[in-house]
Amino acid sequence: MNKIKAVIFDLDGTLGNTLPLCISAFRKSIEPLINKTLSDEEIIATFGPSEEGTIMALVPEHYEQGISSYLEFYKQLHTICPVPFDGIEELLIALKNKSVKIAMVTGKGKHSTEISLEQFGIAEYFEAIETGIASGPRKAEGIQIILDQFRDIQENEVIYVGDAPSDITASKKAGVPVVAAAWAETAQPQDLRELLPDMLFDNIKDFSDWLLSKI
Repeated sequence: MNKIKAVIFDLDGTLGNTLPLCISAFRKSIEPLINKTLSDEEIIATFGPSEEGTIMALVPEHYEQGISSYLEFYKQLHTICPVPFDGIEELLIALKNKSVKIAMVTGKGKHSTEISLEQFGIAEYFEAIETGIASGPRKAEGIQIILDQFRDIQENEVIYVGDAPSDITASKKAGVPVVAAAWAETAQPQDLRELLPDMLFDNIKDFSDWLLSKI
């Protein structure tokens, strides 16, 4: 792998343990509208598009109310996940100090992304952010937009860091090396390994040490 000059991060399950928060907010916002209990699996099965896509899939007849309620609960329940994973902000600072470009490509919608970045206090570290859309996954497209912005950096000088199998496939489609983040309790390392990421780490310290050695 070449010298790394830019890092693109996913958000949920990569920068913070926000997936349980997402599921709780979906459950609290959607279940009263459909008068039915939803399993984690039913909710997770809709992931890929932004939360607007999840609301459209699960409660289309109450779309506007569902979105409004979700964002309200998402912000209110963020005490479930008040800070990023240990070591993440320190890594972002170290990358910034070494003049490494930092970006984010997430499947989350714009509003929930802003809520989490404000809660975590890390928005200032990102030079570019691409969020999700309701109609379907767009991470490969988002990565390409970031690459177009970082014109002085080659594809093999960028890494994408994400916790889901779809992150690996999107990165490969965009032509950038991918690091599988398996440090969240929600990660499924075996599923990640099967897709052959360039690297896989189950803890942030090892990832940070490796990444800083590649700069």
